[in-house]
Amino acid sequence: MTTDGRASAHRGRVGVPPGDEVGATDPVRDLIASMARDPSGQTSPSVYETGRLLSLAPWLPGHDLRIGWLLTQQRADGGWGGPEGYAVVPSLSAVEALLAVLGRGDPGPATAADLTGAAERGLRFVAARLGDPGAPELPDLPATDLIVPALVESIDGRLNDPEPSPAGLAAWRGRPRLPLPPGLGSGRLDRVRGLLAAGGPVPEKLAHALEVVGGQARRATGVSPVGPGAVGASPAATAAWLGGPDEPGGSAVDYLRYVGRGGAVPCASPIAVFERAWVLSILARAGMPMAVPAALVAELRAAVGPAGAATGPGLPADADTTSVTLYALARLGRPVDPSSLWTYDTGAHFCTWPGEDGTSITTNAHVLDALGHHLTHGGRSVDARVAGAVERVAGWLIARQEADGRWCDRWHASPYYATYCAVLALGDHARDAAGRAAVGRAVDWLLTAQRPDGSWGRWTGTAEETAYSVLALVGAGMSVDAEVAAAVARGRHRLSEMDENADDGPLLWHDKDLYRPGLIVRSAVCAALWGGDGTTGARRGPDDRP
Repeated sequence: MTTDGRASAHRGRVGVPPGDEVGATDPVRDLIASMARDPSGQTSPSVYETGRLLSLAPWLPGHDLRIGWLLTQQRADGGWGGPEGYAVVPSLSAVEALLAVLGRGDPGPATAADLTGAAERGLRFVAARLGDPGAPELPDLPATDLIVPALVESIDGRLNDPEPSPAGLAAWRGRPRLPLPPGLGSGRLDRVRGLLAAGGPVPEKLAHALEVVGGQARRATGVSPVGPGAVGASPAATAAWLGGPDEPGGSAVDYLRYVGRGGAVPCASPIAVFERAWVLSILARAGMPMAVPAALVAELRAAVGPAGAATGPGLPADADTTSVTLYALARLGRPVDPSSLWTYDTGAHFCTWPGEDGTSITTNAHVLDALGHHLTHGGRSVDARVAGAVERVAGWLIARQEADGRWCDRWHASPYYATYCAVLALGDHARDAAGRAAVGRAVDWLLTAQRPDGSWGRWTGTAEETAYSVLALVGAGMSVDAEVAAAVARGRHRLSEMDENADDGPLLWHDKDLYRPGLIVRSAVCAALWGGDGTTGARRGPDDRP
């Protein structure tokens, strides 16, 4: 059963015909109920963001919880965060935060010796990592070229503060500043500071990382809290803008108190539009029965404006969120004209937002989904440009496939996510020889990359990456192939063993720090375990395709 084009307002819900609410599985009901209950969305805590809040807002309730949490997150090697280059940004933030806590003498759950020891181990880690020309390159995370120079500068200032250094850190006083990674300078940070010093407005997409400009963030021109009181949907940016607990700006204080109530904080909140669009599109595409509250769908529809949709209040609209939102609404029987996407059309591909540094595979795969679905189901309302854009974006994706058959992307650490997005989009909307060949190469890579235990993963087998791989193989339309069917069966078996621990494993999504959008990951696991035919997950035939 599909949700596309068969929405029902029965009992205030859409997506399931009257009387079929019982068909929705318990995990799906739980997912939708969780989204409806939490207007902020659910995402994992961030070492980077929590460190910034420790440094910027020691007055905020939960400060001692944040100190304790940060200490528990330190790795045996002295660093924090993900593998390889992903450790640099969170480790710098944690070290700077610990130095700030020590410098102020903040009371907390740890002794000064514990804090000093953690800071010293962290300093050794970042000094070795930044000073090693053979160290892994920094990954393409948002604002890294601003964050790293700002934190290196702040660490240097704290180490050389006139006040006596804590025992164990005195040896770092007077040392040369930590080096910046090769190819990374402070030029862009200097330009942003110059813009703000001249009274210029903060660029919209910079608001999410406003904390990088230090004291200049306080009441920066053109910036104000929106939605629940957030600046740039970021606790750190909001704290930097606010300046202190006694400053006017009650909504910002309320936001920080709410988001920090449990101690550690995420990189971005609220993220409800992003969360709802991804969860509903994943479940609908898999054909899972679900009853979605009409109010939730209406809120998602209201998020689409002339420039598209944004992940959350305070963030700029972007093509990725816009296209997934459009696709989800269409699959739920509430289609919206996709003309807002033309804002992001560069003529060759679609940018995530105007002026983007780089390009995104997954953004363009999602644009292909939205426009391709509209082309097939939009009837006479289809803009003449849509068919050309669908063909062009499909060709762009095919041209950027890696030699071994995978795709990689700037918004996710795992090639399994990017490959899943590209395979599904091309499989549905590029059915010519070139599209079929690209999908076939991706299938070959996935078959080769499956681990002996049936899982998939960049660093280790994870439920998230296994789910994407199963969905890609099922969506490739090759379920009659014995090797593909066997790989899917092994993957599902392994996934069923991992299902209860879907939130374990490395964080994989890109923001200022790696994060996990929990409900989105759970929805992918649910969809991968759901068989489109009720048992095997075989893809529907052409006559049954929604």
